[in-house]
Amino acid sequence: MWQYVWYIGCAWTPKPANGWRLLWLKIFGARISGKPFVHQRARILIPWNLTMHHRSCVGDRANIYSLGKIEIHEYATVAQEAYICTGTHRFDKRKMNLVTAPITIEENAFIGARAFLNPGVTIGKYCVVGAGSIVTKDMPGWMICAGNPCVPIKPRIITD
Repeated sequence: MWQYVWYIGCAWTPKPANGWRLLWLKIFGARISGKPFVHQRARILIPWNLTMHHRSCVGDRANIYSLGKIEIHEYATVAQEAYICTGTHRFDKRKMNLVTAPITIEENAFIGARAFLNPGVTIGKYCVVGAGSIVTKDMPGWMICAGNPCVPIKPRIITD
């Protein structure tokens, strides 16, 4: 039902209709505080596993593959076409059971375009994850991180 509602009621809406999209996310169980932004072409699999805080942002064609809990804190941004994935499989088992683990993106973090976050990672406060990076473990706060696998590169220094 959720996928139909998003496609019919939200995917075609202009950017200023963000409040309408947030309303539908709330109706389907997303925890929304303050006024986050969700792009009309974002893909959210299971909204009841999503928590968004004030001024957080999910960009154009970002994938929120929320088989498990995903929390996006204040002023954090998930850029276009990033993939936030809470699900994987047990490859050491014949049945390859589904395994989920939560993802947390802390305040003022930035996830670059086409980055991929694996299940169970936390992105620290003010951390920047470079475009196209593959995040396989927690990234520390106040660092610029990039690569495959993603690693801290240098401190993030804000000058204003």
